[in-house]
Amino acid sequence: MSRTLILARSETRHFNLIFLLAFSMLLVSPAPSRAEPAIAEQIAKTYGLDSFGQVEAIRYTWNGEFPGGHNLSNKWEWSPKTGTVSFEGKDKEGNSVKVTYQRSQISSQSDVVKKEVDPAFANDQYWLLLPFHLLWDGAAATDEGQQKRPTGDTSAQRVVMKYPSEGGYQPGDTWDLYVGADKRIEEIVYHRGAANPPHLVSAKYADYKRAGPLLISTDHPGLVDGETFRITITDVSVKLTGSDNWINAQ
Repeated sequence: MSRTLILARSETRHFNLIFLLAFSMLLVSPAPSRAEPAIAEQIAKTYGLDSFGQVEAIRYTWNGEFPGGHNLSNKWEWSPKTGTVSFEGKDKEGNSVKVTYQRSQISSQSDVVKKEVDPAFANDQYWLLLPFHLLWDGAAATDEGQQKRPTGDTSAQRVVMKYPSEGGYQPGDTWDLYVGADKRIEEIVYHRGAANPPHLVSAKYADYKRAGPLLISTDHPGLVDGETFRITITDVSVKLTGSDNWINAQ
């Protein structure tokens, strides 16, 4: 199911920044090919998809710096196999929140968890593991060949990831992924399917680190509807099956 993500929440201004990114000027290239699952699989495997089943838990802090001086810091621990999520941060009123819950039992949680914490988890985890969503979410992917990057004059392989026009949280959302020869995402461009802002978000995927078998991009500077923002992912660590030790990203 398509999930748009809330990047920032504020009493004075809400940034429903779903995350990804802006448009680019394109070079002439062959007509798009209906994405062979091969390209999505190649990208996801580069980030460790084949070893994701070894991951018992992931810890990370998602930090956002947004226009107008609105900053957020969400601390997460997620156990993918059990769906257990622990959150430490603030609600939209600025009150401290610390909670652990099961995503499968979200209907029994408080409104803060249902309407703020869990949507924030979906958003932040998407930034953390975007390449896996190429396969997880059932979005259509097309390989459009070498195209000019949104920034600079060089080219990269552009893979377009589009959600259906019906169903999902934000129908019609589209992400353009600019991928290097090593199958790492280098830049992304997000086009919102709905009429409400933000309409265009662009960001780089930089400062790669490894946490166990996972490859994580930890720095995402960019633009949201023409204004600068930055997302960083810090304190990343994973715990693998059969071990009580946390492996820090390096």
